[in-house]
Amino acid sequence: MSFEFYNSFDVSSKAYQASEQALLECKDTFNQIEQLREFNQLRVIKAFQNAKISASDFQFSNGYGYNDSSRKSIEQIFAELFGAERALVRMQFSSGTHVLAVMLKAILRPHDKFLIVSGQVYDTLHTTLGINQTTDHTSLKDFLIEYDQIELLPDGMIDYSKLKQMLANPDILYKAIYIQRSRGYILRPALTNEDIGKITRIVNKYSPESLILVDNCYGELVEEAEPLAFGADLIAGSLIKNPGGGIACSGGYIAGRADLVELCAEQMHAPGVGSEIGPSLGFSRSIAQGIYMAPQVVANALKVAVHAAALFKNQGFVVEPLPHAKRGDIVQTIIFENPGNLISFCEAAQAVAPIDSQFTPVPSEMPGYDCDIIMASGSFTQGSSIELSADAPLRSPYAVFLQGGLNFEYGRLACMIALDKIWQEA
Repeated sequence: MSFEFYNSFDVSSKAYQASEQALLECKDTFNQIEQLREFNQLRVIKAFQNAKISASDFQFSNGYGYNDSSRKSIEQIFAELFGAERALVRMQFSSGTHVLAVMLKAILRPHDKFLIVSGQVYDTLHTTLGINQTTDHTSLKDFLIEYDQIELLPDGMIDYSKLKQMLANPDILYKAIYIQRSRGYILRPALTNEDIGKITRIVNKYSPESLILVDNCYGELVEEAEPLAFGADLIAGSLIKNPGGGIACSGGYIAGRADLVELCAEQMHAPGVGSEIGPSLGFSRSIAQGIYMAPQVVANALKVAVHAAALFKNQGFVVEPLPHAKRGDIVQTIIFENPGNLISFCEAAQAVAPIDSQFTPVPSEMPGYDCDIIMASGSFTQGSSIELSADAPLRSPYAVFLQGGLNFEYGRLACMIALDKIWQEA
């Protein structure tokens, strides 16, 4: 597209040329993303064909949801695509945090202990764990479930030596090993399948009884396989992130070993009925369309992230990951070192959004966080992180977390406008 069209959005020629240079540098990486998209799209098509899903499966089911054929077909598709024995895919999951809480409470019992190997978890999961708990909750701590945590190395990577040391301790048996694939609001690299495979090999050697649970949010379809193929027992995530393709308006999934998935279904619903209930309420079509479109949408999100990394790195900002780095999720961080540039970036992302572009995001309190958060997300689905969003805690080093993008043009435009705003305010 020529500069004249972008100029109609008040993009300067300087920002446009900077973006063109970034695109030129990213050409090979974009080609790799296209190959990944093609591979994963063909896998999705094959999973749909094997499930033999039909138009009649999309009938509205309500009440208990017994014998919901669409639910069964969709869960078969997810199971095949993710390399799982079974999958639990339900629109009744309201967030990634909800899914993760269900998984942990389903697997762990009073007096069990588990080990978090990937450093600090998402802020929104703190209450589930009972971190800094001062009031009564239904946290794991309330049910006498404890955990240990391995801090990350200075470079943000897993401390494998510490992991071996802790698992080799004969006085402690960890019921589960918990891995958070994405970074949350921590400046560390996302974990790739290679990283997860290394963790699982160590666990299998030193503590083979331990179950391996992976928070897979933001990481689905970023590689050619999912963590189950690298030794995980369960993975979990949200449908308003990668696997919903920007179409599913709610929901989440848990996939892996069949017996463990059924325990999660019982925790979600009730013992004795488990996965047999849960009406689709007419949402099966959007869930099916979402996972069908997910490879293309994830590819667009990856291109947005790679372009942003190159563009802002060239302007002297610290970015993680670097433009050509291997990625374990769709998230791109850009460190601005001051709140003004951070806020300007989020304002630009909101200004070009398809929804609510007339509003300006402002830092404010948000449930589950210990500081003000600024969040730009002009999305069709509230909280959807596969649609372009830019958010950050208002704390040093003032790093923005950019993710998503239903189309590449939207993300590119946001970055150019953000760059202009930062230059104007310098």
